[in-house]
Amino acid sequence: MKRVLPLFTSEPGEFPDARGRFGAYGGRFVPETLIPALDDLESAWRAARADAAYREELSALLQDYAGRPTPLSDAPRLAQVLGVRARLLLKREDLLHTGAHKLNNTLGQALLARRMGKKRVIAETGAGQHGVATATVCALLGLECVVYMGVEDVERQAPNVSRMGLLGAEVRPVEAGSRTLKDAMNEAIRDWVTNVRTTYYCIGSAAGPHPYPLLVRELQSIIGEEIAAQCAERLGRAPDAVVACVGGGSNAIGAFHRFVPDRRVRLFGVEAAGLGLDSGKHGASLSRGRPGVLHGSRSYLLQTEDGQVVEAHSISAGLDYPGVGPELSHLRDARRLEVLAATDAEALEGFRALARSEGILCALESAHAIAALPKLPAEVRDAANAAVVVNLSGRGDKDLATILKALGSAR
Repeated sequence: MKRVLPLFTSEPGEFPDARGRFGAYGGRFVPETLIPALDDLESAWRAARADAAYREELSALLQDYAGRPTPLSDAPRLAQVLGVRARLLLKREDLLHTGAHKLNNTLGQALLARRMGKKRVIAETGAGQHGVATATVCALLGLECVVYMGVEDVERQAPNVSRMGLLGAEVRPVEAGSRTLKDAMNEAIRDWVTNVRTTYYCIGSAAGPHPYPLLVRELQSIIGEEIAAQCAERLGRAPDAVVACVGGGSNAIGAFHRFVPDRRVRLFGVEAAGLGLDSGKHGASLSRGRPGVLHGSRSYLLQTEDGQVVEAHSISAGLDYPGVGPELSHLRDARRLEVLAATDAEALEGFRALARSEGILCALESAHAIAALPKLPAEVRDAANAAVVVNLSGRGDKDLATILKALGSAR
């Protein structure tokens, strides 16, 4: 009998509200020309979500094409190396087809684009994983694909640029601004405004104007649903804590959403501290940012005293973003999300610790979550009967040149 994946088992609940707000965050701050397109997208998503045929097709693709469910792996040697007494488990999104959690979202959105009659799909990407995942599903479904990517990220994520090209996507380098993810998203939005009737914009983060934060959260929430089911089978209960890196926020909210109502499960988001939280060179929006508007929604973001967006910095292209999703902003204010940070140097050490202890080369984004484990509160970190799940959001192939350059050698 075919196994049915736990898609959309959690109802949206209180958030977002009818205006797309998560408390004080979210909403729509976009040109008037995009409001009808966003309304159409919301209507199409709600209809698809309720359609058994859509759910069955997505479930089948996630299993037979993407490789879900992904394993939950014990990591006892890593725990020992990091001095963590709690039982450490890794949610292996790095084993998903294309090498990261991004495919959960792009499969759902590409099916939605086809359902809406849109034959051209655009996307933005930083680390390249969302771009690869978008190019992959467009090849699968026969859709035209254009991916915007900052020039700096094109250079440091060359393997993923090559993958996108081989999959048939057009990669458009963005020279403006810091030449990273923020600027790629700016260009994608400009494209969408110009071609809104024929084009579907596939956002990769749980950010942007409503309904994108909701849509992306629901497509990524399968991560947390699987963690809950796997822990129930393995432990007989929920985990004590879930840890995930935070850039825009898709892997984090995907892992966290299932557990938000259960306050027995502590949620830890790990931001990019870059060269240090006091250096001015970091991507820690929740730790050092203030509420403001970026890319169509209100959330925490890095900005000057007069409201100008500050360029982010991280050795990890996927965390090199000055904002964060509105739902994570709300959870931070509600004290449901506990925020940690890891520097570039700490992330590199986290990467090396995981590689040498468990034989896993993870993405630099995920390495931030690993690096923060020794910083967990003592009552979690040092409790021998506690279980901590880390969402290993991606594999590290794309980052090897950056890692080897930063470390100086592989030794």
